Amino acid sequence: MAQRVILAIDEGTTNSKVVLVDAGGKIIASGSAPVPITHPQSGWVQQDAEEIWAATSHAIASCLRQAPKVQIVAIGISNQRESILIWDRKTGQPLGPVVTWQCRRTAAACDALRDAGHEAGVIAKTGLPLDPMFPPTKAAWLMQHHGQAAKDICIGTVDSWLIWKLSGGKVHATDCSNAARTQLFNLAKGRWDPELCQLFGVEIDCLPKVCDSSHIFGETSGLSVLGDGIPIASAIGDSHAALFGHGAFASGDGKITFGTGSSVMTTIAQFTPPPQGITTTIAWSIQGQPTFAFEGNILVSAAIFPWTAKLLGLAGVEALLDLAQSVADAGGVSLVPAHVGLGAPHWDSHARGLISGLSFTTQPAHIARAAADSLAHQTADIYDFITEAGSDLGRIFVDGGPSTNPFLMQLVADTLSHAVTPCRNSEASAIGAAHLAGLATGFWPDLGALTALAAHGTPYQPHLPEPLRDPLRRVWREAVARATLHL
Repeated sequence: MAQRVILAIDEGTTNSKVVLVDAGGKIIASGSAPVPITHPQSGWVQQDAEEIWAATSHAIASCLRQAPKVQIVAIGISNQRESILIWDRKTGQPLGPVVTWQCRRTAAACDALRDAGHEAGVIAKTGLPLDPMFPPTKAAWLMQHHGQAAKDICIGTVDSWLIWKLSGGKVHATDCSNAARTQLFNLAKGRWDPELCQLFGVEIDCLPKVCDSSHIFGETSGLSVLGDGIPIASAIGDSHAALFGHGAFASGDGKITFGTGSSVMTTIAQFTPPPQGITTTIAWSIQGQPTFAFEGNILVSAAIFPWTAKLLGLAGVEALLDLAQSVADAGGVSLVPAHVGLGAPHWDSHARGLISGLSFTTQPAHIARAAADSLAHQTADIYDFITEAGSDLGRIFVDGGPSTNPFLMQLVADTLSHAVTPCRNSEASAIGAAHLAGLATGFWPDLGALTALAAHGTPYQPHLPEPLRDPLRRVWREAVARATLHL
């Protein structure tokens, strides 16, 4: 008898990954394929929609070859957020490129809207500031340069493109989490906002239908890699999917994804316009009920480690972290990794990296320790804003490469004065999408069943007393202030 599984697609910026998840929550097979990125001019970042679909199809085929005797109960989708494309509603052909979340081509348009005094109103409705990372100015650019009659065009994020392709062009839909990142969706009212669409110059009728994250969007049709009739049962942005995959279902639960940069997301009880420096978003929606979250994104996190290792003439990151552990603290040294500016909660693109607090007693180990400390301090900066906004902190889960290092995670717990719990599964986003698809189809009955599947390690408990922690935080804040002086 064929094993019943959920097929989860995790379509990222550089790779499409596909996994099969069994009823016990275990990944039994996986496949992946690269997705090309092009930079036609400085600051422009784009992809090809058909190449995204080809990579997804290749990853599905690769995954299924490893487990040919399975019955796919449902498909779940996790996707890179904020990337946008348009396509012909009749032919399904893409019109122009996928303009990715990294692309800065509409920076001037955002500046103009900000100068005209629109930012406060946009934030109040969407929880998002005016920035070219978000899709509406990019959608307008695509319409201006590659558009045709509005009635013949579909506008969508990458999840809606995959739903369209999987359904054989029958379904144009998205979920609340992806809609919330378009800056065209009114979070308080739960619908596309006509005034925002008019402000940005986006045709509201071209946008997809917005559904729950756990929802049967349609069924597969006419595909070479999958049979017809498989429910497409979830869609969710990748960072949101990781949060769901951790089982962070209670208000105040959150996660930190550590990587080149870091993503911090914490659920909140209701929609609240964000304090300046972080954003508000919809984490997911189930049975018509959205779960909201605060989010902050750090630009340079673990990326500082290889840079510092090279600066100190060390063999690599492992040697750097070994050296960092050889001293009790950084000896008053701070390293602010503002090499490409500072992200949340400071959002200062003109800030630059800085090493401060040097003295004749400073050793290379102190600089190494300061680099390690920066990972924790930047995270704490975001959580300071979240708690000041009135959000109580529940469980904090951690994932990504640095989360496997006990020394670094103990630093994070000590600096936050809060326990952090590592995830044992490296594919948290795919797992989250699978869990949502399983909920929609009855593969798992409820959130309680999903909580039982969560695979986490032993929490790191904070050991640093506040009288010792507070002076370290004060020194860090002083260093950040220096890094943001524009001389």
